[in-house]
Amino acid sequence: MSDELIKPLEGILVLDFSQFLAGPVAAMRLADLGARVIKIERPQGGDIGRTLAFAGRSADGDTISFHAMNRNKDGITADLKNPDDLAHVRELVRHADVIIQNFRPGVMERIGLDYDSVRAINPRIVYGSASGYGDEGPWKNRPGQDLLAQSISGLPWLSGSHDDGPVPVGLSIADHLTSCHIAQGVTALLFRRERTGLGGHAQTSLLEAMLDLQFELLSTHLNDTTVTVERHGPHSAHAFLSAPYGTYPTSDGYLALAMNPIPKIGQLLGLRELEELTDPAVWWEDQEKIEDLLAGHFAMNTTAHWLDILDAADVWCAPVLKLEELVEHEGFRALKMTQSVLRDEQHTESGIPLKLTTTRSPIRIDGHVLTSDRAAPKLGQHNEAVAEEFFSAVARA
Repeated sequence: MSDELIKPLEGILVLDFSQFLAGPVAAMRLADLGARVIKIERPQGGDIGRTLAFAGRSADGDTISFHAMNRNKDGITADLKNPDDLAHVRELVRHADVIIQNFRPGVMERIGLDYDSVRAINPRIVYGSASGYGDEGPWKNRPGQDLLAQSISGLPWLSGSHDDGPVPVGLSIADHLTSCHIAQGVTALLFRRERTGLGGHAQTSLLEAMLDLQFELLSTHLNDTTVTVERHGPHSAHAFLSAPYGTYPTSDGYLALAMNPIPKIGQLLGLRELEELTDPAVWWEDQEKIEDLLAGHFAMNTTAHWLDILDAADVWCAPVLKLEELVEHEGFRALKMTQSVLRDEQHTESGIPLKLTTTRSPIRIDGHVLTSDRAAPKLGQHNEAVAEEFFSAVARA
């Protein structure tokens, strides 16, 4: 591990025009890697993420989720329909390396801050765009929201059993994956710019992120249309993997089993019926029967009891932890996945500093975890400082 961390994107200036999740988190990922991010919000209310509260929880007038996805940024306000404010933003564009936006197709064009317009101001700009469903096709103007993108992609039909309706992923998986793809595309274009001097435009959408997530399923179906989604029994965790792949109740919790030979599992558990199932085809044909047998057996003892037996034999398994169990576990603590951010007393409603705990970047660079104690900005917090730094005396007047 090197003694001093030089973050890869130090010296890069990012303008974040985005709202709520996919765009702001993409910009946050760049900030974690060392970029300076200036978040640009409308003066009245700012980013809608300030009021759309995950679990209904807020702190100092902003949602906890807003704090989490906008940490480590400067923040200014600008009315992009106001000619003076727009002129100031265009001046920022001249200095910027990256722009992130996630408006519906056509919005940035109407404002005059689309890629072609921005490139005319700053030919080296790297521009990252996230939309709901791309810029073409019958879905392009539909609301770009996580559950809706999951639903159109078919993802909710991959979880649950054959007796369930659609089961969406209970987190904003489309938004989060989209943020990763935008950050990856922007970073790749910055690298190209270093080699060629060319800027560029990285684009993706919630739906493309969901389709990419399903690359195994789509690739297989597109080459063999007989492959389709057929969910199995209540213990199965995958429509396309045979028993024992799934989750099973124990006397005090749940246990997950991944891909494992059924005879080996039978031998370890003392289940002769499973020891005799040496033909992998039977693991498909009798999948629910096998899973029911395992569920009944695992229910007779604790999760820890079964883990002791299975771990000793190098069986692929794990406990199914609840949220409270996860955050109290020494394995969670060992990863050091949390950090504290601080909004100082000059920028809180109460005049008392606000300290929040959130997650850090999952990336480590040269052995260092990437952390910052800078909280999400108060609406317009850095207006004066950014004006002093970037705008001419005439513009400020």
